[in-house]
Amino acid sequence: MFSALRVTFLTLILTLSLGSYNYIYSQENEVADDSVLVDDAKEIVDVETVNHDDPIEAIFHHVTDANEIQVWGDIVFPLPVIVRKADGSWSTGISSQYVDGKDGLVLSHGHIVNVETHSKDGLMDFSITKNVFMMILSVIVLSYLFLGVKNAYTKRGVTSAPKGFQSLIEPVFIFLRDDFIEPNLGKYTDKFSPYIYSVFFFILINNLFGLIPFFPFGANLSGNIAFTMTLAVLTLIITNVSGSKSYWSHIIAMPGVPKALWLLLTPLELLGILTKPFALMIRLFANITAGHFIVLSLTSLIFILGSNGASIGGAIGGTAVAVPFVLFMNALELLVAFLQAYIFALLSAIFIGLAVVEEH
Repeated sequence: MFSALRVTFLTLILTLSLGSYNYIYSQENEVADDSVLVDDAKEIVDVETVNHDDPIEAIFHHVTDANEIQVWGDIVFPLPVIVRKADGSWSTGISSQYVDGKDGLVLSHGHIVNVETHSKDGLMDFSITKNVFMMILSVIVLSYLFLGVKNAYTKRGVTSAPKGFQSLIEPVFIFLRDDFIEPNLGKYTDKFSPYIYSVFFFILINNLFGLIPFFPFGANLSGNIAFTMTLAVLTLIITNVSGSKSYWSHIIAMPGVPKALWLLLTPLELLGILTKPFALMIRLFANITAGHFIVLSLTSLIFILGSNGASIGGAIGGTAVAVPFVLFMNALELLVAFLQAYIFALLSAIFIGLAVVEEH
């Protein structure tokens, strides 16, 4: 069973490399001279500092990616910056070095931008952002846990009773295999189950980390469209590259269907190839993001009704209303964290099974 983990971390590294790449490129003029850099940067920072008294701005600041991690209040954890500018030169450092501007770039709203245009136009950003940091952390944790389980099986064998984390995780693997992996993949179970296991646990652990409201956790990684798109594209590639002759014949030239209808049905079938991963991408992104928005919006009631500290009575009333709903939503979010990982893995197994199993 755990021999499947040999390819788990290769999949995770591929996800990391694809999902973390922020590419925004357009032809722009070169940045301002260094002689005016600091003054321009300070002006931008003074004007554009995130207003945490504005609940909408504070919520969006939390759910979006950034080049730093907020620890508590104004205390932030800086992250590595790796940016290729429009003129071909590179700027590297840590995000705290860009607060007052560096190399024609400045840290504004938690993002590295061009100090002159105050945008990412002309920049290729390869930085370790908050979401990338969370992915690296999740890969480290998964590696530690599952390599420990693998070593336990190597040491004690598969006939002895599992112990510790091994006893917790073995029923999960068996459940996933018996519930939908083997029924959908049949004789191809051993070939594709490593990917299904990988995507399930990778999504699950990042969903759970996103629910922990303190450093270094709390990033809305599964609510990042680039992250969910990368996972969906992996399923798309595996499904169609592994597709059998029967699978492609039912898409391009449906047997038993009059040829006159091929012109109508074939484009629809080809469109269906794209709609399946699109549904995977949007479902995970929308559900996780919505949960974060609801919890943060309910929490904001305390500060809205309390007029940001001006009204003690309003704050008490807001707390009485918000806390029960926040606790309920957090419990629901915990269920959603498992459910969305399960659904993504389930649908991936179904899509792959439809492509490779002949009797489908």
